[in-house]
Amino acid sequence: MTFILTIFAFALMIFIHELGHFLAARAFGVGIETFSIGFGKPIKEWERRGVLWRLSWIPLGGYVKMKGEHDDSPDQQDEDSFLRKAWWKKALIGLSGPFANLLLGLLLFIFSFVLPVQIEDQRPVLSRAEGVWAEVFSPGDSIISVNDKLIKGFGEFWEELLEEPESNVILSREGREVTLRLNSKDIDSLAVSLWPLADTRVGEVMPKTPAYHAKLQPGDRITAVDSVRVDDWYEMREMIVNAPHDEILLEIQRGEQSLQKRLRLESSLSSGGNRTIGITQYQPVRYTRRFNLFEASKLGAYNTMNFVVLNYQMLGKLIRQPAELKKSVGGPVMIVSMSQQMGKRGLGNLLVFFGGISLMLMMMNLLPIPVLDGGLILFSILEGIFRRPIPTKVRAVLQSIGFFILMALMVLALYSDVTSEILRAINR
Repeated sequence: MTFILTIFAFALMIFIHELGHFLAARAFGVGIETFSIGFGKPIKEWERRGVLWRLSWIPLGGYVKMKGEHDDSPDQQDEDSFLRKAWWKKALIGLSGPFANLLLGLLLFIFSFVLPVQIEDQRPVLSRAEGVWAEVFSPGDSIISVNDKLIKGFGEFWEELLEEPESNVILSREGREVTLRLNSKDIDSLAVSLWPLADTRVGEVMPKTPAYHAKLQPGDRITAVDSVRVDDWYEMREMIVNAPHDEILLEIQRGEQSLQKRLRLESSLSSGGNRTIGITQYQPVRYTRRFNLFEASKLGAYNTMNFVVLNYQMLGKLIRQPAELKKSVGGPVMIVSMSQQMGKRGLGNLLVFFGGISLMLMMMNLLPIPVLDGGLILFSILEGIFRRPIPTKVRAVLQSIGFFILMALMVLALYSDVTSEILRAINR
C-alpha cells in the first residue's frame, strides 16, 4: 500500500507541475498539443478541446507539448506558437511548473499541521548541565512546568521558554521543588548547555547508511561500543564519532536476542563531516498537539522556507564537493523506503515527506540545466538580454549536454539505490 501510495503521490506531483505549465501557456495564448503523465507507451489517451491527454506506463515524469516549441516545428510561425511569444512569457511558462510544486509542497506542509500532530520527544529530565548553567541545573532535574503549564517533553520546554520574555520554571530535584526565573534571551546558551536524559535505544535507521546496511532496527538498544559498556546516548555518540579506527563493533540487545554488528563508519555532508552510522535517538515521550488554521499556515510557511533554504545550502556544498554526490542522491527505492518509515509515524509525517519531495522537484527543475525548466528560463532571459533567441545549433548542443547530465544523475541515483540494497542483503 505504501508503494502504491508513493506512486500515486509522485504522479500527483508531476500532474500539478505540468498543470502549472499548461495553465500559464494557455493564459499567454500558447496552443497545447499533448498533456502526458509518464513516459513510454500510453496506458490510456483521449482528446478533449484539441488537447491529447495521455497516461503512460513509466511514472517518472511528464510533459506538456506546446505548439511550435521546437525550432523544426512546422507551425512555429503561427500566432499561438510558443516560439512567437515574448521572452518574459516563455520564462514565466518555464517558471510556472516549479511554482506549482512550491504551492503543492506548501499546502501539504500546512495540511500536516491542520491534522493532529503526533509529537515524539525526550523526557524533560536532565542528563547533565554544562558551562555557567551547571551552577543552576543539576543532573536528574525534572522539569515540571513553565509559566504554570505542565511540561510533557524536553522539546516542549524550549517552546514554552520562547513564548514569554521571562519564564517561571519549576523543577523537581531530589524530591523537592525548585523555582527558577529564565530569560528567553538565554535560549541559545541553554540549548548548548542542557542535555536531556537519553538512553542508547535506536529511534530511526536512515536509508543508505552503515546502520541500514547492517540491518539495525528501531528499538535496538546498543549496550557496548568496541566492548566498552554504554548506557548514555551522548557518551555512545562520542565513542562512535571519535573511534580510533574506521570500523566499530556494536553489541546490541534486540528483545531477548544479544547481537554483534560490525559497522564501517562513514562521513557525509549531512553529518557535518563527522563519522556516523546513521541512527537517531529513540524518543520515549508521545503526545498529540493541535493547531488552528492560522497557526498551521504559519508553521507550514516557515517549514517550507526552511526546507528550501537548507536544501539549497546542501546543494551548494555538493557542487563544491562532488565526491559526496553518490551518498546524497537517491532513487525510487530510497523514496519508497523513506515513505514506509514516514507512513508508520502517521499521515501527518507522510504528508510532510511528500511535501518535501514536491519542493525537491521544484528545486531540481529550477537548476539552469538545458532540458529542465531552469534551462528554458535561462535561455529566455538571455533572449531578453541579447534581443534575439539563442542560435539553434548552440541550443541543440547545450540541450544534448543537459540531457547527458540528467541521465547521468538518474543512473547514479539508481546505482546508489541498488548497491545500497545489495550491501544490506549480503550483510549477516
